[in-house]
Amino acid sequence: MPTPTPQRSWLAALGIYCKAPVITMLFLGFSAGLPFLLVFSTLSAWLRSDGVEVAAIGFFAWIGMLYSIKFFWAPVVDRLALPLLTRTFGQRRGWMLLAQGMIAAGLIGLAGVDPIDNLGWVAAFALLVAFGSATQDIAIDAYRIESADDDVQAAMASTYIIGYRGGLLAAGAGALYVASAVSWNAAYLTMAALVGIGVLTVLIRPEPKRASLTVQLIHEPKVRAFIRASRGKPKTLRRLGAWVIGAIVCPFTDFFRRYGVKAMGILVFIAVFRISDLAMASMANPLYIDLGFSLATIANVTNIFGIAMSIAGGILGGLLVARYGIGPLLIFGAGLVMVTNLLFAVLALIGNQVPMLVVTIIGDNLANGLASAVFIAFLSSLTSRAYTATQYALFSSLMTLPGKFLSGFGGIVVSAQGYATFFVVATVLGLPAILLAIWISRDKQLVPTPVTEAGS
Repeated sequence: MPTPTPQRSWLAALGIYCKAPVITMLFLGFSAGLPFLLVFSTLSAWLRSDGVEVAAIGFFAWIGMLYSIKFFWAPVVDRLALPLLTRTFGQRRGWMLLAQGMIAAGLIGLAGVDPIDNLGWVAAFALLVAFGSATQDIAIDAYRIESADDDVQAAMASTYIIGYRGGLLAAGAGALYVASAVSWNAAYLTMAALVGIGVLTVLIRPEPKRASLTVQLIHEPKVRAFIRASRGKPKTLRRLGAWVIGAIVCPFTDFFRRYGVKAMGILVFIAVFRISDLAMASMANPLYIDLGFSLATIANVTNIFGIAMSIAGGILGGLLVARYGIGPLLIFGAGLVMVTNLLFAVLALIGNQVPMLVVTIIGDNLANGLASAVFIAFLSSLTSRAYTATQYALFSSLMTLPGKFLSGFGGIVVSAQGYATFFVVATVLGLPAILLAIWISRDKQLVPTPVTEAGS
């Protein structure tokens, strides 16, 4: 019987954060977070301050749908080679540069228009920013997964979360500050300049190693079968058919082939892991307001403690995964997210107490930061290196859709039963995630084995 290998030491686990791929995600995370608020709350603030009607501003929320349907064009980002860019920079870096170009162009376009007289152009440029941002997300996720082994993915996810939060701060508080000191046009030009951080990162860092598209297609049984069956057909048609099968069909069949009957259980787990957290999210701010907390208090507490704890949770999650592996942390993360929802129920019962609000924000964000880092690492381990962009885009969409759907019914439950009961119900929704996490953690095929060090 082989001697058990000791776990990675705490020092070695912490040392993962010094690896170049992990540090890279700090800057790519910033690049991913920067555009998000610039087409949502920051843009809404600009439009309203310039006198645009509230009804018209509401329609701009539809722009966010692009982030939820990005899996539709993920196969294109995964497999389509871009003229010049792919040959010069590689598949992932080429698409990131194209996406960053779209973001910068959209922000510059927004900076050059007057919302009152050019609302249609504002919508068009905002759509360009959102499409570029969602496309960049697809490319960054694929780049992250292909840049390092599974045991480093949680650390990369945590630095990505830190960078993403930094991008949100720049696009939120930073843009508002520039707008108040100079103008909204200057604010959006400043944000366009900050896109350069992501561009420089892409230019400095190397393309991850991966097999060429031709090699991947040749080794795909379904593609080979199509090529054999289509002999005598026009060459262009055969190439297009092979590409469609390889880019759209094979990512699905690959996942089910690798995991067999377990595949449906995995997909259910992905769908329910964050359902407890997402289902209650829509009622958090209404709770604060109905309890009588001022907007300044809510903003200060959620910004100071919320962001700090989210970052701390992400770092802690990456550190714990590096030492103990993904399996145990999936259970812990699911349980922590579920239990911290009870803090909102306690707050609802106690009432307007700032210390309890601080405790609630700390617990919720710490749990979410940790669970997100762990879960991103788990999703990354599920993807095949041949279909990283497509499969991860599908997983990430499935992760948020059920919770977002249920959150729409939150107001009905609160109206009928009150806030405390609602948050207890949201807590109970987390039980299936814990049960499925226990099943998954016991299956060595589904969770990567933590890297170990002799003599640690």
